[in-house]
Amino acid sequence: MKRLAIVDKTKCKNKVDCPFICGGVCPVNRSGNECIIESSDKKVEINEELCIGCGICPKKCPFEAIKIINLPEELEKEPIHRYSKNGFALYNLPIPVFGKVVGIIGINGIGKTTAIKILAGVLKPNLGKMNEEAKIDEIIEYFKGTEAQLFFQKIKNNEIKISYKPQHVDMIPKQYKGKVIDLLKKVDEKNQLNQTAERLEITKILETSIDNISGGELQRVAIAAAVLKKANLYIFDELTSYLDIKQRLKISKFIRELADENTAVIVIEHDLIALDYMADLINIMYGKAGCYGVVSSLKAAKNGINTFLNGYLKEENIRFRDHKIKFEVKPPVKTKEQTSLISWPEFNKKLGNFRLTANEGEVYINEKVGVLGENGIGKTTFVKLLAGVINPDDKEIKLKVKVSYKPQYIENESDELVVNILRNAITKYEIELIRALNLKPLFTKRINELSGGELQKVAICEALAKESDLILLDEPSAYLDVEQRLIISKVIANIVEKRNISCLVVDHDLLFLDYLSDRLLVFKGEPAAYGISEGPFSMEKGMNNLLRELSITLRRDEESKRPRINKLDSVKDREQKSSGKYYYS
Repeated sequence: MKRLAIVDKTKCKNKVDCPFICGGVCPVNRSGNECIIESSDKKVEINEELCIGCGICPKKCPFEAIKIINLPEELEKEPIHRYSKNGFALYNLPIPVFGKVVGIIGINGIGKTTAIKILAGVLKPNLGKMNEEAKIDEIIEYFKGTEAQLFFQKIKNNEIKISYKPQHVDMIPKQYKGKVIDLLKKVDEKNQLNQTAERLEITKILETSIDNISGGELQRVAIAAAVLKKANLYIFDELTSYLDIKQRLKISKFIRELADENTAVIVIEHDLIALDYMADLINIMYGKAGCYGVVSSLKAAKNGINTFLNGYLKEENIRFRDHKIKFEVKPPVKTKEQTSLISWPEFNKKLGNFRLTANEGEVYINEKVGVLGENGIGKTTFVKLLAGVINPDDKEIKLKVKVSYKPQYIENESDELVVNILRNAITKYEIELIRALNLKPLFTKRINELSGGELQKVAICEALAKESDLILLDEPSAYLDVEQRLIISKVIANIVEKRNISCLVVDHDLLFLDYLSDRLLVFKGEPAAYGISEGPFSMEKGMNNLLRELSITLRRDEESKRPRINKLDSVKDREQKSSGKYYYS
C-alpha cells in the first residue's frame, strides 16, 4: 500500500525539547535500517519507502508533528505537486470548462489554493520530484488521455490567457500604493473600467487611496482588477470574504455572466449559498488537511454540494467524512413558552455622519438569534452597545446579565501561548469546545503565529467559555471553511443548551445562520448613513423581510434540506414571490 509520511517542521522539536523519541521507537530503525533520521535542518525526516505504517511514531511524538497516511488505492501515480520530502502532496487538478463556472469546495489545508495557483501559472508543479520544476511536455504526458492533457496542450500553444484573483486581498495595500482608479487603469485591457466599477459599486472610492478602503471594498477592487484583464480563463480564490449578503449575491450574478463559449471561470468559495448560485459544476477536494489533497471528478453543482455534505464519493468509493451534514426545517419558536433573558428599549447612537436607531426588542433564555444586514448599517455598533463597549446617546442600557463578546476584528499581536488563553475552556469544556474545535494542536502556538481561521476558532472558544448569560459573536464564520462553519454552529448550539444561556450572532453567511438561528434580528437602512434594527423575528418573518429587499427567494433542497436560491424569474421564484413566501415554500 502506498503511504505518505508527513512531518510538520514547525512542530518538530527534535534535539531541542525532544530526545529523538520517534527514531527510538521506530521498529525499522530498531532493526538496523534508517527509516527515521535527522535531516540537515536538525528536524526529523522519514523514508516513506522503508516506513511499514505501524503508526507508533505519530502516537509517541509529544508535539503531534508526525502523520503516517495510507493512501487510497486509486492514487497510484505520483502527485502533481509535492512541497518537500515529508511535505504536503496534491493529486489531480480541477480543469476549466468553457462556458461554465466551475466551483471548488473543500476544507482548509486541503490544497485548493495550491491547485489553482498551478492552473494560473503562479506555481510550477514538480510531479512529486522535489526541487525540480516539471516541463510542460512532462505535464502533458502526466495527464495523457484526460481533459487536463487538452488544457495543458492549449497552455503550451499560448491559447489560454489567465486572470487570477488571489485569496488574500488584504495584501494589496502592501503591494500597491496610490488611488484605486490608478491601479485599475493599469490593468484595464478591456476599456471597461467605468462599467465594471458601477457593476461592483466601487465608483465612490475610485479617487480614494488603496490604504484607506475597507476589506469589502478591497475585495471588490481585486475582483474588478481581475475581470478588467483580457483573458479566457478567470480564476477567483475566495470571492465573498468581507462582503455582506447583498454584495455576495450581486458578485455571484456578475461572476456567472463572465462565463461564455469562449471563457471559463474557476471559483473557490466557502459560502455554499453563493457557490450554488454561481457555479454550474463542482470539484470536491478531499484528503487530510495539511497532508494531502485529491481533486474529485466534476459533478453538477447541486449534486456536487449534496455529495460534499454527505461525505461520500460514490464513483470513487471514498468516504472522506464519518458523518453526513444535515439541515432541519425548524418549527416556529413558541413565544408563550419562552422566558425573557434581556430586553432593550428603543435607543439611538450617532457616530460621525452615521445614525443608528434600535427598536425595542428582547432575547429569550436558551436562544440563538442571528443578526443580518448590509455592511455599514450598524450591526457591529449595536452589538458593541449591548456589550457595553460604547453607550447610547439618549439612554443607558442595563442588561443586568453577564456578557461575553467576540469582536469582528481580533487582535493578533500578542505572543501569549494559546494554552494560556484557553485555560478556562480546557478546565470546563474540554469535550464541548477543545475537542469539538480541534484546538489541542494549537496549544503550543503563540497568538501572533496563528492563521486567520485558527485565530477565529480560539477567539470563539474563549468567548463561549467565559462565565456569562449572553454571548455576542461578531462574524464568527470569517476565515473558516464550510465544515468549520457548520461545526461552529453546532458548538454554539450545544453550549447555549448546556449552560441555558443565549447568543447573538452577527454574520453574512445565510446558510450558517439558517443552520444556527432560532430567530433573526434584521438591520435595514443606507450604508454609512443610517441603520434601523427590527425584530427579533421568527426565522420565516425575518428571512422574508431580508429576501424581499434583495428580491430573491430561497427553497429547501429536496435531498439535504439546505437553503438554495431560486433562479430569477423561474416558475418557483415567481410562485414564491406572488405568495409572499420568499423564505422556503
